[in-house]
Amino acid sequence: MVVHKDRKMVVAAASRHIPTPQAHWKMTGSSYACTCTAFRSISTKLAARSSGGRRSAVDPSAGGPPPPPPPVVMAGAVASPGKRIPPSPIGCTSRAASDVAVSASATVAATASSSRQAKEDDGASRNVSGFEPSIWGDFFLTYSSPLATSSLHKAWMVHRADQLKEQVAAKLVAASSSACSLHRRIHLIHVLERLCLDHLFEDEISDMLARMNDVDVSGCDLQTVAMWFYLLRKHGYSVSSDVFAKFRDEQGGGFTANSARDLLSLHCAACLATRGETILDEAISFTAKSLKSTAPYTGAASLACEIKRALEIPLPRRVRIYEAKSRIAEYGREAEADELVMELAKLNYNLVQLQYQQELKIITRWWNGLELQSRLSFARDRVVECYFWIVGVYFEPSYSRARIILTKVIAIVSLLDDTYDVYGTPQECELFTECIESWDPAVAGGLPENMKFIFGKILDTYQSIEEELAPEEKYRMPYIKNFIIDLVRAYNKEVRWREQGYVPATVEEHLQVSARSGACHLLSCASFVGMGDVAGEEAFEWVCSVPKLVQALCIILRLSDDLKSYEREKMAPHVASTIESCMREHEVPLEVARVKIQEMIDETWKDFNEEWLNMNKHQPAELLERIFNLTRTMVYMYKNDDAYTNCHVIKDTINSLFVEPVFIA
Repeated sequence: MVVHKDRKMVVAAASRHIPTPQAHWKMTGSSYACTCTAFRSISTKLAARSSGGRRSAVDPSAGGPPPPPPPVVMAGAVASPGKRIPPSPIGCTSRAASDVAVSASATVAATASSSRQAKEDDGASRNVSGFEPSIWGDFFLTYSSPLATSSLHKAWMVHRADQLKEQVAAKLVAASSSACSLHRRIHLIHVLERLCLDHLFEDEISDMLARMNDVDVSGCDLQTVAMWFYLLRKHGYSVSSDVFAKFRDEQGGGFTANSARDLLSLHCAACLATRGETILDEAISFTAKSLKSTAPYTGAASLACEIKRALEIPLPRRVRIYEAKSRIAEYGREAEADELVMELAKLNYNLVQLQYQQELKIITRWWNGLELQSRLSFARDRVVECYFWIVGVYFEPSYSRARIILTKVIAIVSLLDDTYDVYGTPQECELFTECIESWDPAVAGGLPENMKFIFGKILDTYQSIEEELAPEEKYRMPYIKNFIIDLVRAYNKEVRWREQGYVPATVEEHLQVSARSGACHLLSCASFVGMGDVAGEEAFEWVCSVPKLVQALCIILRLSDDLKSYEREKMAPHVASTIESCMREHEVPLEVARVKIQEMIDETWKDFNEEWLNMNKHQPAELLERIFNLTRTMVYMYKNDDAYTNCHVIKDTINSLFVEPVFIA
């Protein structure tokens, strides 16, 4: 492993107490409400360890093998000069004492080294991943789009797109006048958002939405009211669900709707419900049942397709850029399609696709430079899929740096996940965790060569991201490091659960670890790093506290992942899932537990929606949108299968988004 001589390793002073926020996933009713409290100082945690070690009192494994040595000092948790040290995330404890690092490493190294030779000589003794090989390889290093063959043609596309933007902006200004119907205004904004053009008209759309918030919709039809409600809540306006009361069918039950489009619009709006909004709960139930029975008889193929998609994933939870090309085609077939908007959508899609291709070259070159696949055949080779995932978080061209940074982070998360899940022995994982906690390559001497190699690549990637930042932005990096440390602690806890065959007694107990091992808290923080001035230090302090919005994201991912991967993971040694904890907690069979887990997901979405509305008053919308988009991408990746692991599932969508341009006559 090559260690850069200029890598700065700063050890926190032993006397410094860094407050550690801790997230709790509390059970309330049929689901989990999220609370976040400032936790104990380091001294309190050390005292707790001295009396009981790391293990939970409710963990029956506490009576098993002796607890591992405590984690070593979290080195490097010092920000730029003049900056305050960021607090560690969930469960991270910063401790000093480099002598502890040496003794802790020695304790585990003796055990690990005795089994390591046998493990490395006998590959069959390790878990076998059986992951699909990379579909894309070096494809994007050499691929040249037909659109990129002529610089003159690209210049024409840019020029023509600029002309169209001015004309469409004029349409928006005209539509904002009182002479234009509310339905028309809503429809225009909705079309621009579905076609991923809204980022070109942020000021105009913001002005229109602010005016719409003051509109009296009591005299409007159901479709108009539903789409008004959807757009405003989607943009953080806390409009009341009482607007749907007049559409209730008091005699027959349900709601009075005149068409399948009315039902679809109501379903879309109701999926932005918060807890206690009974009328929206009723609307979801009614519209889902009605749409299932109505879809075969709509007469319009495009509407039937839209209904099918809405019942799979509701519109507020879908990733717009993944659907943009198909939406362009559908819009072109609509009778009311605006030719200027249509042409702009096609040009914009192709121009953005060219930018994505250039970024994929950068990402692929970086990934190859790590030389992971020649050394680590057990790990998933998914860098293109990682980038695809992150494009769903920010599709806008202006966020190029942010996309590249977050792709690097999620690729390293994937590598860490596979290292703990399918490669390392329990002893090796313990030592590996301590090395990452130390953030010091000097502590890695006792690691197996492959783990030492991985540790070096993590440090190299951390440094490469830091080099992307301006001097005044470098304070952001310790936040990322602290979340990585918390992530590997969660991974390591799951390794112990797996080895001991431990099934947490409740879903709540399970989520205390598994909601963190999904890495969504880390990704939420990392999504801010490359976003420029909009992400200030206050935003990092907020996301580091693991607020309710991020907790809800963590829970949605964990439960969704477990629902889709349960059968596959049962085929090999794997940590118990939340489904098994649910079966144990409620003494129910598998299928009942699945239903309960889905109910928890639905209720957690209500928590997410509520926090979305609350936090729009306190944090920049550009930042909150990344967390919402992360949640949307998680839903997409786990809607039918683990699409990241089983990458053939998303091959066609990746090809459509990154390779095939939209035809322009």
